[in-house]
Amino acid sequence: MSSDIRTTIPTAGSAQLTLRRLILYVLLFTLVVIAAAGLSGLLERLFSTGALLASTDVAGVARSLAFTLIGGPLAALLWWVVWKRLDDGAERSSVGWGLYLSAVYAVSLITSATAILGMAASFIGQTEPQWHSPLSNGLVWGGIFLWHRWMWRHPAKHPLTLDDLPAVIGSVFGLVVGAVAAIAAVGGLLDVAIRGYISLTPGGDAWWQSVLRALVWAVGGSLVWWWHWHRGGGRKLDTALVDVALIGVGIFAAGITALGGAGVVVFVLLRAAFDQGEPINELLAPLGPAIAAAAVGALVWRYHRVSGAHRSVATRRASRLVTSGLALAAAASGVGVVINASLAMAVSPLAGSGTRTLLLGGISSLVVGGPVWWRAWRPTRQPHTADTIPPGRRVYLVAFFGISAVVALIALLIIGYRFFEFLLGEVSGGSLLDRIRAQLGLLVAAGLVAAYHFGLWRREHALLAAASPATARTIDHVTMVTASDPAPLSRAITAATGAKVAVWKRVDAGGTPLPAGVVPPSDPELVERVVAALAGVAAGSVLLVIGPADGQAARIEVIPVETTR
Repeated sequence: MSSDIRTTIPTAGSAQLTLRRLILYVLLFTLVVIAAAGLSGLLERLFSTGALLASTDVAGVARSLAFTLIGGPLAALLWWVVWKRLDDGAERSSVGWGLYLSAVYAVSLITSATAILGMAASFIGQTEPQWHSPLSNGLVWGGIFLWHRWMWRHPAKHPLTLDDLPAVIGSVFGLVVGAVAAIAAVGGLLDVAIRGYISLTPGGDAWWQSVLRALVWAVGGSLVWWWHWHRGGGRKLDTALVDVALIGVGIFAAGITALGGAGVVVFVLLRAAFDQGEPINELLAPLGPAIAAAAVGALVWRYHRVSGAHRSVATRRASRLVTSGLALAAAASGVGVVINASLAMAVSPLAGSGTRTLLLGGISSLVVGGPVWWRAWRPTRQPHTADTIPPGRRVYLVAFFGISAVVALIALLIIGYRFFEFLLGEVSGGSLLDRIRAQLGLLVAAGLVAAYHFGLWRREHALLAAASPATARTIDHVTMVTASDPAPLSRAITAATGAKVAVWKRVDAGGTPLPAGVVPPSDPELVERVVAALAGVAAGSVLLVIGPADGQAARIEVIPVETTR
């Protein structure tokens, strides 16, 4: 009874402590947001109307005053309580403190950066830019950002859990904003260089104004990324979260951008050469943005590939597998589209430009994805021994086999539906092949991918099975009587003899009754002694009795028994 009370009270106290921290930090986050909204509203009215704060919007001014004068002091008081509690190491190591800092850090960084960059871009090409609201938001949230950054970097009270999350948030946000804006800026310049300036809105902005606005965002996002990744030490953090961000954004997202842009470039060039069914200006419209996407995506992709080369072996392997997967998806989709277009031409030899455009799209996807997959996967240099098979490779094979098998199954079901629909005469007009050509191309492409990866998986499974030593079964069944933790003992017995283990628990240890629910741990020395005691024993069933202690060590008895039926 006393043991149950001792184990229940700490659990209940821990749950209450966690709940108290959660409520405290959620309330502090809410008060900070409320105070920031009120203060930014007051500053906006101050910048726009001077001293006449309550011009016509009395309700808005009253709301801002209430948020500032009530929410602000409450936020400061609650923060002071939290800050004093952080002298305790348990508070600094709590997940709540790390989550609170990361959440406010992310909100303040994104809000202040977008407000300041938007205000700077609004001055380009506008005679009366609306700078009051962006400036007030930028000042207030910028101050909150600097305040929480100071707490995040504080030498004595910084969070001990999730301490890498603010650096990851800042790096990812800056990289995404900088890359997207750079694509817009470079794409606009290239579009003007390729097609000349074409205004879609008469009387609108000049072409250089939109380019400069995008350039402002690109420079600002790049500075945010550089500050967190290089100056803030994000690239030196050796954590799983940094690896996930590097692979997810720097490899996966950048790879999709680069491959997609390169595919569109090849597609436009093929259309310009073989399918000029539209005016040349309309045909070349996607070329500039596509070149920019391919160039910026490839630059980001290459940088993170090089940066990942200095990280762990698992990160480098994951980077290569992600690259291979992206390229394979592009190449496989190209194969499916080529089959679809070829069947369309077979059904109707006089097919129009739509089928030719479809064929060129499939060829461009195959031309871009195929070489990248070949270089990343290296199909001619596959592992030939079990020792050279990387740990994550088999997961990759199973994942691609499963995804492609599901896609093939869905395509097959649709083909079956179309076939029976055509057979029963529910739809008139058109041939059966024309109805199923898209699904048939998808089925062939997914089937090829599934068959290839399943074949590799079976081959490597056979290599691993041949390399793993077979366990010689010397004992069929072991009945173990022990008061210690049976799990490590059972694993060691099965690995050494191949026997199945049944456990009978002793209620005494060294002659002393054990409290209910208490299991003494098994020490490594006891595991080694048990394995040594079973060495050389060959029997159908064995009774293994461990303990009670004889002097300093537990007594071990091995008794071969014969089961009666």
